[in-house]
Amino acid sequence: MLRHRRSATAAVLALGVAAVVLGVAAPASAHVSVNPKEATQGGYGRFAFRVPNESDEASTTKVEVVLPENAPVGSVSTMPVPGWTVAMEKRKVDPPVQVHGSEVTEAVSKITWTATGDAAVKPGQFQEFPVSMGPLPEVDTMVFKALQTYSDGNVVRWIEEPSAAGAEEPDKPAPVLTLTAAAPSAGASAPAVAAAGADDDDDDSDGGAGTAFGVAGLVAGLAGLALGGLAFARTRREPAARS
Repeated sequence: MLRHRRSATAAVLALGVAAVVLGVAAPASAHVSVNPKEATQGGYGRFAFRVPNESDEASTTKVEVVLPENAPVGSVSTMPVPGWTVAMEKRKVDPPVQVHGSEVTEAVSKITWTATGDAAVKPGQFQEFPVSMGPLPEVDTMVFKALQTYSDGNVVRWIEEPSAAGAEEPDKPAPVLTLTAAAPSAGASAPAVAAAGADDDDDDSDGGAGTAFGVAGLVAGLAGLALGGLAFARTRREPAARS
């Protein structure tokens, strides 16, 4: 009987600990984020801003994402989200951003999605807002500050900068995209190798031609000797015939 009571007590304690852990961990994972979280500098990519609804009663009706001023992107386009309208604001860029060999003097500064009809993100749901961007700037991180507006008028500001390594995560962290340098291309040395190969081929071709001419000269010399020998033999036979 005592053993059963100890087992029941241990089970209750385990459930309590699990509830505390889950209760603490849940809010940390329920913030606005960008996916994927990593990309390559100078490239293009498709990214989705994932917006979970944290309210038990209100719905998310508007999402605003601010692009970092210190890392302008030359080309930004959005994918249609059913039931949501999208608007983009631009700002002047100095110095201009290079896109496909052309200078771009304006860059998108903010993207705003607004729900229409019954498309708002309801409690217990989340919505993704896809964006295509590039070429990605040569910086280590891009911090996208986001504002989430609810149907009850509450606005959650996901704008806190990322914490230092090992520090506690802020309460309202901004979505962060980590950028890595592009791997050096091995194609730069290919032309030199190809040129060397071409030179070797040319040398082989010249050597082959020289060999061919040498053989032809030898054949011609042997033919001359043979004709000379025949002429000499004929001159020796002719006097004998006259006598």
